Amino acid sequence: MNDHFADIFTETACPSQDKLMAYVKGELGASERHEVEMHMQDCEMCAEAVEGLSAISRKDQIPGWLRQAKWNVLHTLRRKNRRKKKENYYLYIVIVSLVILFMAIALWWIYHFARQ
Repeated sequence: MNDHFADIFTETACPSQDKLMAYVKGELGASERHEVEMHMQDCEMCAEAVEGLSAISRKDQIPGWLRQAKWNVLHTLRRKNRRKKKENYYLYIVIVSLVILFMAIALWWIYHFARQ
């Protein structure tokens, strides 16, 4: 994974995807369930994630969807980053060309007045 974009998928204090899925499926023990519920009181994002996961009927396909979504986000970010680099490349070419042109004009100007 490109290090430039790796920080958007870093670990947080939030429960893992697997733990949230187990919570939604009712597979957690009482203490783990309580821990997740306490976290959701303070974390709106996790609360909304659990709400969304609860609404999905085909929960077995969620990990594949998440991988695909993550890949799509990274692919889009990389494409935009490449486009930005390409635009910068063309800008550098224009600047270098202008510098060379001005140097050539200056040298011609100096040569022209030195002859007179």
